[in-house]
Amino acid sequence: MNYSEKVMDHFTNPRNCKKMENPDGVGTVGNPTCGDLMTIYIKVDDDVITDISFQTFGCGAAIATSSMITEIAVGKTLDEALEISRNDVASELDGLPPVKMHCSNLAADGLKAAIENYHQTHQQN
Repeated sequence: MNYSEKVMDHFTNPRNCKKMENPDGVGTVGNPTCGDLMTIYIKVDDDVITDISFQTFGCGAAIATSSMITEIAVGKTLDEALEISRNDVASELDGLPPVKMHCSNLAADGLKAAIENYHQTHQQN
């Protein structure tokens, strides 16, 4: 399988790969078909994601997309972060093999789940 240099870099040197202490929002998503499991943690200040991290059990593409979503989302408002799509994640990684596109779905879905958790726990309107 051919991966871009960016995918390989984010897989071998993942950014923000750690469990966050006292996150404001947590989102966990998985894919039962391939076994990937991803948890995204966010800190939010004044409606802006100020810190984000992840823990992922899965293939190299799942780890790379988790790492990339943290770089894309930090500094964005919650509304801007909700607009990040699977294609945005794959594009920022200079593409993914078609069979691995579901991994970028997980990253985008994990971020959305963390934001939904934030809204639920902070009773945002």
